[in-house]
Amino acid sequence: MSELFVRPTRAQWEAQAGKALKGRALSELTRTDADGLGVAPLYAADDAVTPVFAPRAVDADGRAWDLRTLIEGDAPESVNAAVLADLEGGAASVILSGAILSDSDPLARALDGVALELAAVGLDAGLDGPVAADALAVVGKGSPRAKLRFHLDPVSAFAAAGAAPRPIDEHLTLAANTAARHAGAYPEASFFLASGRVVHEAGGSAGQELGFAAASAVASLKAGVAAGLSLERAARGTVLGVSVDAEYFDALARVRALRLIWGSLVKALGLDVPATIEARSSRRMLSARDPWPNLLRLTSAGFAGAVGGADAVVLDGFSRASGRPDALARRLARNTQLVLMEEANLGRVDDPAAGSWFLDARTRDLAEAGWAEFQRIEAEGGVIAALKAGTIQARVARARALREADLAEGRAQLIGVTKFVNAETRAAPVEAEPEATVSRGGDTCSALTPVRFAAPFETTLAEAAR
Repeated sequence: MSELFVRPTRAQWEAQAGKALKGRALSELTRTDADGLGVAPLYAADDAVTPVFAPRAVDADGRAWDLRTLIEGDAPESVNAAVLADLEGGAASVILSGAILSDSDPLARALDGVALELAAVGLDAGLDGPVAADALAVVGKGSPRAKLRFHLDPVSAFAAAGAAPRPIDEHLTLAANTAARHAGAYPEASFFLASGRVVHEAGGSAGQELGFAAASAVASLKAGVAAGLSLERAARGTVLGVSVDAEYFDALARVRALRLIWGSLVKALGLDVPATIEARSSRRMLSARDPWPNLLRLTSAGFAGAVGGADAVVLDGFSRASGRPDALARRLARNTQLVLMEEANLGRVDDPAAGSWFLDARTRDLAEAGWAEFQRIEAEGGVIAALKAGTIQARVARARALREADLAEGRAQLIGVTKFVNAETRAAPVEAEPEATVSRGGDTCSALTPVRFAAPFETTLAEAAR
């Protein structure tokens, strides 16, 4: 058997690669990312990579991961139809966003017919999170088995908007008090979302995203304890948020790295609480001019979330760059995950990336970069102080500029946007999206404004077509 599977030595591989490069240096195959980390063309046993094992903690009710969908809407009846369609069509849980979260009455109508003990319901309400959480708690009617996911995340909302109606510390305290008030009635609920996605969507690096998530988690834990939660309950009530995109090797390594970072964090706190990770598809990777290739990008993102070991995966509709996805886009997003789960069987192996020299090395590198960014933020006084001072935003801006330069100079490509451009595109229908408003009166900071890397190229293509 050993004769059939001869393992080439590094020297043999380098010799063959040298022939293919036709005089170019082998070092040209090594790339450096926005965190300053080198990615080599070959990883082998003699690299002495420390093995990594970072599986998700438990199955999601018999499934490998929680197939979660995002439903945005303002009319209770249409949202209810979308929720029921998703749950009947294979989703295990939903996240709701929009005006329906403003009060318990519209939210109750939007969730009519949903068994909250079986299907988890999460919220995406920004700085209005406590109001939405109170509304969902009323809809839950005190059922101790209700799977409520409050997703309170005022830090990300403040960072994205650059402003808040009151001091951001008060928003964080209000969120923590809301969590403590409902903890007794809903022992199965999660309260805080500690996410780095706002950094990713603004063009940040993987290490910056992971570090922001860790710093946000610490801020939420401190606020939760101050509000009366035990440290363990606050930790168990925290969901970690991370982005996944079409660069699936790096994306799945990000998920695994976040699990390692959380493990180090809770160990330092004297806890043994497994990470709960929600991976959401990147919006900065989406194209608007030609939305259909987004289906491939979203499939890659879903693959990364599943193989990386996320506990829940949320994919946007392929038309999200132009507005709220319609029923077709939501169905395709849901079915993409179903195919990955039930036909590709991606969840049948725990942590399938384990044992890959490259993926273990990349996971470890990103975890160390994320931990370094976390320590940097804490040294700056914590995530809120760093946001007010603008230090996080400055680092994110530098990472974004590197990515934009790579795209502009051809070192990176966006399929369908900068390469293999389709001259005849077909638009996808979307639902109207209300204009976002920013409430002011409290703290301000330089906003981590979302970026879409395809946008400037699409503008150039549109002008050329005129």
